[in-house]
Amino acid sequence: MMTPKKVVMDAAEIDRSLTRIAYEILEKNKGVEDLVLVGIRTGGVFLAERLRRKILDIEGAEVPCGILDITLYRDDLLLANKKPKIKKTAIPFSLDKKKVILVDDVLFTGRTIRAAMDALIDFGRPRSIQLAVLIDRGHRELPIRADFVGENLPSLLWEDISVNLIEKNGCDEVVIEDSGH
Repeated sequence: MMTPKKVVMDAAEIDRSLTRIAYEILEKNKGVEDLVLVGIRTGGVFLAERLRRKILDIEGAEVPCGILDITLYRDDLLLANKKPKIKKTAIPFSLDKKKVILVDDVLFTGRTIRAAMDALIDFGRPRSIQLAVLIDRGHRELPIRADFVGENLPSLLWEDISVNLIEKNGCDEVVIEDSGH
């Protein structure tokens, strides 16, 4: 039996978290020099763009923003019985010697981030890769941690955490629900 969804972050909380993350990125990196943002499809793309705009508002400087599709780098690709849908990766700038901020919506097992790092390395040799996530829900299977976290949201393995964003779902909220496993 599916339990009702519980909203754990609303639009204002998401916005405050992204503002804080933008300031933390700027503080850790001492400004925007050699800084680039790369969002993981799909939720990470929208969050990276929002961070780009916040950094522009704070610093008055543009930070390049790219899009990364990790479909072919996933370690569960062969386990799925369906044909993967590969979408466009768009990184129209060099990653060489850049401080890459990899952006995703939810950090869970760490496997998506591992795949994303493998994909990034195919595009160049960054000086560093830092991870920004809106939600860290725990349950890591790989030794990966986020440098910038909007909200730590400990969860049970059978719970689903969804980041709904205006750009893809029509509203900004983070919800958690029991998937009934």
